[in-house]
Amino acid sequence: MSKEIPVKQVDPGSDPSNNKKQTETVDLYASRKKIYVKEIKGFFQRIRNVSLMVLMGMYFLFVWLTLDGQPLIHFDLPEREFHLYGMTFFPKDFFLLSGMLIISAFGLFFITTLFGRVWCGYTCPQTVWTFVYMWIEEKVEGSRNKRMKLDKSPNTREKITKKGIKHALWLLVALATGLTFVGYFYPIRELIGDIATLDANGWAYFWVGFFTVATYLNAGWMREQVCLYMCPYARFQSVMFDPNTRIVSYDPNRGEPRGKRKKGIDPAQVGLGDCIDCEQCVQVCPTGIDIRDGLQYECIGCALCIDACDQVMDKMDYPRGLIRYTTENELEGKTSKLLRPRTFGYGAVLTAMIGAVIFIVASRVPAQMDVLRDRGALYSFNGEGRIENSYTVKIQNMSEVPQTFVLSVEGLEDMRIITDTTVKVVSGENRSLPTVVDVPPESIQSTNSDIRFIATSQTDSSLILETESRFVGPRAR
Repeated sequence: MSKEIPVKQVDPGSDPSNNKKQTETVDLYASRKKIYVKEIKGFFQRIRNVSLMVLMGMYFLFVWLTLDGQPLIHFDLPEREFHLYGMTFFPKDFFLLSGMLIISAFGLFFITTLFGRVWCGYTCPQTVWTFVYMWIEEKVEGSRNKRMKLDKSPNTREKITKKGIKHALWLLVALATGLTFVGYFYPIRELIGDIATLDANGWAYFWVGFFTVATYLNAGWMREQVCLYMCPYARFQSVMFDPNTRIVSYDPNRGEPRGKRKKGIDPAQVGLGDCIDCEQCVQVCPTGIDIRDGLQYECIGCALCIDACDQVMDKMDYPRGLIRYTTENELEGKTSKLLRPRTFGYGAVLTAMIGAVIFIVASRVPAQMDVLRDRGALYSFNGEGRIENSYTVKIQNMSEVPQTFVLSVEGLEDMRIITDTTVKVVSGENRSLPTVVDVPPESIQSTNSDIRFIATSQTDSSLILETESRFVGPRAR
């Protein structure tokens, strides 16, 4: 079966039968053409360099930081504990993860409606790691023209050496990335030591290898293919765009018609626009598009084309901004609105979710107590003639330090706990303590009475846990 279909260029409004333009052939399964990105410096590139260093620094540094002897960020899957910035979360706190995902989603929607794909251009991990790999490639193999010439040249010693150094550095960054990622689940100091001595378990080697290979392929080989074909955001971003969304755009009113000319020539005198058709905007684009063709889903909003065009405009003594962050309305000479119903809607949901998550985390008690009454027996009489009920007290310590609790009970006159009232609970432990409570018969007013268990921490005097239960006794006479 043929993989090619004929495509005929037809001008709008013309008679297809009279169209004389040549029929083109489009290959639906064309292989990827390598994109040689030209290095550029400028205002937006400096912003990206700062964001890149901050994000990479946080990723590689936070895994080594500790707080009170506990890793700052540690997802302890075997123990089902998640340590984040001095707080410990458990599977029952999973709803907080749902809240964070909702915040992330609506935060992305809110920013996209205002400024397009700035997330992709400045903070997306794929973009961050791709730019790191591109920087390594630039330093080892040289400028864009040198890289193109090197790839076309035969396999000389120089070429093999440069390619070998580049891929070795790529693999080194990928290995560091894989080790760091696994280090958030397997304490990094133990992980490095266990891998070096071959004492790590098989899953540790597997996941380090998996993320090493994934990073190497995604940032080194696939690059823009991940953004164009694997990332769903490129496909549904248009739903959030409107004529007031500020995106990277070329101004055709000012730039057209294009044409080359010497510096100092007034474009109006030669019937041209400001665009000199130098294609610098195309050569610096990491996805290989021509921004002058209008809004395209391949554009990740990185603004490299803006920096490149501004430099050309400076050399030609033309005003900057032929390519700039702007809106469709502004390009058409209309007024652009920053705030509109869509942004208010996304902003309201985002604010509400952030407030809810902050409130839940701030009001979260670092320990929890549950009391289960023994249903095997209603009540019994002990040797003193007092009425007994049996319970199981469960205390979960969600703080980062051990806690010692003293149990007491209230609700009936002369009620007491006749078993051990001191409970020591280490960090992350869910301790169960069999407990027996008794009361004199004359204190019983009904067969079913409300009582309250109280656990007071000796470690933190402000931490007091309370929970209600029932005390069952004989019918009062």
